[in-house]
Amino acid sequence: MQPDGGTASPSPRRLGGALRNMLASGGPIKWLGRGGAVVPLLMLLFVLIVLVVKAIPALRFSGSSFFTTSLWNYGSPYGAPVTSDGVLHNAGESFGALPQIVGTLATSAIALIIAVPVSIGAALVIVERLPKRLANIVGLFLELLAGVPSVIVGLWGALTFGPFIAHDIAPLISNNAPSWLPFFGGDTGNGQGLLTSGLVLAVMVIPIVAATARDLIRGVPILPREGAVALGMSDFECARRVTLPWVGAGLIGAVVLGLGRALGETIAVAMVCGVALGKLPTNLYAAMITVAANLVQNIDTAITDKMDTSAFALLGLVLLVITLIANIGARMLVRRVSGTALPVGRGL
Repeated sequence: MQPDGGTASPSPRRLGGALRNMLASGGPIKWLGRGGAVVPLLMLLFVLIVLVVKAIPALRFSGSSFFTTSLWNYGSPYGAPVTSDGVLHNAGESFGALPQIVGTLATSAIALIIAVPVSIGAALVIVERLPKRLANIVGLFLELLAGVPSVIVGLWGALTFGPFIAHDIAPLISNNAPSWLPFFGGDTGNGQGLLTSGLVLAVMVIPIVAATARDLIRGVPILPREGAVALGMSDFECARRVTLPWVGAGLIGAVVLGLGRALGETIAVAMVCGVALGKLPTNLYAAMITVAANLVQNIDTAITDKMDTSAFALLGLVLLVITLIANIGARMLVRRVSGTALPVGRGL
């Protein structure tokens, strides 16, 4: 109150009190969360837009033959440039990415075929069979294996694992392959090729999938498993009908993580693939190349040639699209699996 009986104006709020009230309302946290959700989308859009813009000249120059032909030639940088379809390029330049796309998909498929059952089996053994102390030690080494740099894995593959495959494993497969599977026969090579690349990728994928699957299986409640055993299921049936369906959606996510590692792996594959640029593999042991391996092996040629830069941008765009398709397909599969009821009882 003022001395004359009137009402006094309120005193201004202190900055600290206003800040506390604002934090208590949750407004900054809400906006921070929204910003964190938008940033990855903006980053993906930025990368996608840059790749599309950079890839347009190569797409105009090569057209659909970029995806259907095998010849990859940088042309002659010393001759006079020529113009084709309004695009300036070196004489003799040609870009066909079919062997690289096939190599990327084939090595990733080999890696997943080997890594997924091994990883899930290892996770089941660690959680349900090993003593707790031993399981912790094995899990620790599993996580350490996931952190090994890819260049170390590639060096091991090139110097030790590849020659072992070429001299001791590949001949057994080739000599015993049925005649109706000619892709598994033929010359076994020198240890650098499709099979070695797929196996090296499997070694790199197994720790990721196994560690994730182990944590998922640990979260399965004990009561459903005990109930399945009480109903007469064996340990294998319990794992197949209760444990794995319970974490099915999470396992698909783990496999997609491994697939992403396999599709984008660069150095390790470049060291063991044989770098057969512009040539489709003739059998399981032949030299080949992937999109990522070509990028890391020949990116230096793009420094002075804009068309090479555009071709590499188109390769990166192809790899990005393949990864996005794999993730979208995995999300659709996760929705289908997560909506499936768990089976109960033997034979159901």
